Amino acid sequence: MEKINWNNVPAEQVNEKMKRQMIYGDKIMIARMEFEDGFTVPWHSHENEQVTEVQEGTLRFWFDDNEEEYIDLTPGDVMIIPGNRRHRALMIGRVVETDTFAPPRQDWIDGSDAYLRK
Repeated sequence: MEKINWNNVPAEQVNEKMKRQMIYGDKIMIARMEFEDGFTVPWHSHENEQVTEVQEGTLRFWFDDNEEEYIDLTPGDVMIIPGNRRHRALMIGRVVETDTFAPPRQDWIDGSDAYLRK
């Protein structure tokens, strides 16, 4: 086992409005992220189950290609998103949030997450 402190985990500047830190093992990943106002995560899905917790700002989610209905998460809110569920998100204000994935997001580990790097 290894003790890890977030202050010692390098932050990756994924794009001009998104920064993230990741810690992962064989079966789980946790990522701390900071977003600037207005950043949009485009429609996507992944096999990984996702738990999202917001610490600051508002994170708006849409699901299943439905542009009319959305769910806002604000500080203290947590949402579990099943694997393979299509979703997109909008950051309202500066957003700080934590995502946990099982299994780990291989596309984030190897940098092939092009949909976020635009």
